[in-house]
Amino acid sequence: MTTAIDTNVIVALWDAEDTLHRRARAALDKAFNEGTLAISGAAYAELMAGPGRTEAFVDGFCQETGIAVEWEFGEKVWRAAGTAFQGYTARRRKQKGGEPRRILADFLIGAHAIVNRYKLLTLDAGIYHASFPKLAIATI
Repeated sequence: MTTAIDTNVIVALWDAEDTLHRRARAALDKAFNEGTLAISGAAYAELMAGPGRTEAFVDGFCQETGIAVEWEFGEKVWRAAGTAFQGYTARRRKQKGGEPRRILADFLIGAHAIVNRYKLLTLDAGIYHASFPKLAIATI
């Protein structure tokens, strides 16, 4: 089985001071032992947003850990992400009376996982469960 990795899991892994660091490492080790690991291009782009991170750093990390970067999103991923984002914004406005706080990248990450029939490893199961009810989710 392939496990898609949400950005937040890798960020927790990279930050040894994060309270979830050890759990992120254990969850990634478990996923690696169960199959292959992948991130979407959207997750890759988010990983580069941190201070001091470069393409070379992120590329090196992915190579060393055997995490494949899946750059291409087909039409099905874009449509699934758009539909999920639309549903989220409607729920947010109705339930909270406010503007959406999530960004499109979250929904691209979820859509990439569900369209490819991957399990998603994340720290934030709530948004993915609500937006992609049939998505297999693992949390740390």
